[in-house]
Amino acid sequence: MILQSIELWNSIQVLDCIIYTGMGILYLNAMSTYVIVYDTPVFGSHHFSLSFSNSSPQTKAPLKKPKWVDDLHNRKPLNEMETVILSLNCAAAAKIAYKKITTQLETSSQNFSISYLISSLTWRLLATILGSLSSLYYSLAQFFYLLSSFLIFSWVHIASRRVLKNTWINFRIRSCQILYWPIFLEEIDMMSISCVKHAEKAALQRHSTWSAMAVDLVLGNLIGLGLLFNTESVCSFVFDFAKEFTNGILRSGSVWLMGVPAGFKLNTELAGVLGMVSLNVIQIWSTLWVFMASFIFCLIRVIAILGITFGATVSAAFVIDVITFATLHIMALHWAITLVYSHQIQALAALWRLFRGRKLNPLRQRMDSYGYTVKQHVVGSLLFTPLLLLLPTTSVFYIFFTITSTTINSICMLIEFAISVIHATPYAEVMIWLVRRKRFPCGVWFEMEHCGEHILKSNDAFEDSKSLLEEHGTPEKNSLMVSNLRSNFLTLGQILLPHYKTIFSGISASSLTTSARGVLSGKRMPSKLGLDLPPPRPWLHMPLRQYWMLCHNSISSCGK
Repeated sequence: MILQSIELWNSIQVLDCIIYTGMGILYLNAMSTYVIVYDTPVFGSHHFSLSFSNSSPQTKAPLKKPKWVDDLHNRKPLNEMETVILSLNCAAAAKIAYKKITTQLETSSQNFSISYLISSLTWRLLATILGSLSSLYYSLAQFFYLLSSFLIFSWVHIASRRVLKNTWINFRIRSCQILYWPIFLEEIDMMSISCVKHAEKAALQRHSTWSAMAVDLVLGNLIGLGLLFNTESVCSFVFDFAKEFTNGILRSGSVWLMGVPAGFKLNTELAGVLGMVSLNVIQIWSTLWVFMASFIFCLIRVIAILGITFGATVSAAFVIDVITFATLHIMALHWAITLVYSHQIQALAALWRLFRGRKLNPLRQRMDSYGYTVKQHVVGSLLFTPLLLLLPTTSVFYIFFTITSTTINSICMLIEFAISVIHATPYAEVMIWLVRRKRFPCGVWFEMEHCGEHILKSNDAFEDSKSLLEEHGTPEKNSLMVSNLRSNFLTLGQILLPHYKTIFSGISASSLTTSARGVLSGKRMPSKLGLDLPPPRPWLHMPLRQYWMLCHNSISSCGK
């Protein structure tokens, strides 16, 4: 027999009396007594939840089937488990609040103890240091925001937002996190005072912003310090890679396509024109790259400083913008050859419809029959033949630059994916799960201890049930059943999966299919995945001293 939480609850809905105590629930009527023993929910320790309740484990059946199981399927189920779980999570709220106040009063009367003084000084010092660092970031963010409002620097702001689009988006996210994290940390939900479950959720929300910012800054400092100490080696690697990519792939590939690539006989004149245009563009950009090579050293330093000051996401977004700007000539060549290829495909498709006597109706999105004249067929035949014969030459250049640009876009998409993962990962939940897994329940189940004359397992639960019966009094001739209320717990994957699902909320299978069809028809693939990022918040203005006090008080409140 499988005993699940909802089945047991449906079987005891008809009882006459329900008594909640600190250690269990006692159900009484004239003929039966049911005792459910549970551990008192405490904030920071454990609580009960019905989420993922369909994964409840099986329990061993008693030797004799209880009478209430026979009537289980004959009764209408009443879904009131949420009310019971809420009552359990709120059962000891008043006692815990009273104990906390008493402890604070006792602590305040012992303010001269050495341990209390050390703890108080440590929290004040930590609040002062973190408040000063956050105030420094706050002043820098407000300075750049004020600078961009002036008319002199407005055009610089607009131009930089277009060129460094990804950097500005992530910089705005980081600035909002710096502005709002003390507000979220100090925010108190009134519902969390009376319910342990709401207290746990409120605590996770309070610590989510600063933990994400702290992890991002740690990763940024590791990457930034690594770049600062190895700037020369990184610069030499970039130079060697750029030289090998330009000479070994772009130039060699263009010259190879001008000949007989893979044995295909191409149109010599058209291949020569497309190849010379590609080589000239590559040569012009290589000449500009020589003059810009002196800025590579400074560029690596800028990436490192951005990582140290604003975190890994801002520096990674700046890398995406730098890659996009450095490969601008490849994107221009790909755009030009895509324009030629797409028009050639559209012209061939229109001429093929002419030969079939069909005409596209764009209003009704269908193909209609149409009678073309002899002159139209003659002109169509004269145009169709050269376009069809020139298609292989255009196709090989289109395939070459499509593969090159797709590879570059894939690298940028990979970095964008890493940025989204850093933003979406719930670091506070992961760290708490590693330390105390019981704070993430996912469903309840019942462990049978005693049923009638049969004791299934020797445990303190049976002794606790005896004390409950002696305290409240029960009829002498009734059946007794004792069980423990247990919880399942979330795995790390179940914690991370809901957060990672939001990253790909804007991507669907239809969009991927549309992109694949667009490549075949000559349409450009998107250069971004469109992953979900934290929403921007309104800009916050307050005096610097008031912001410092807010940071100091929010950190100090955590140590109380």
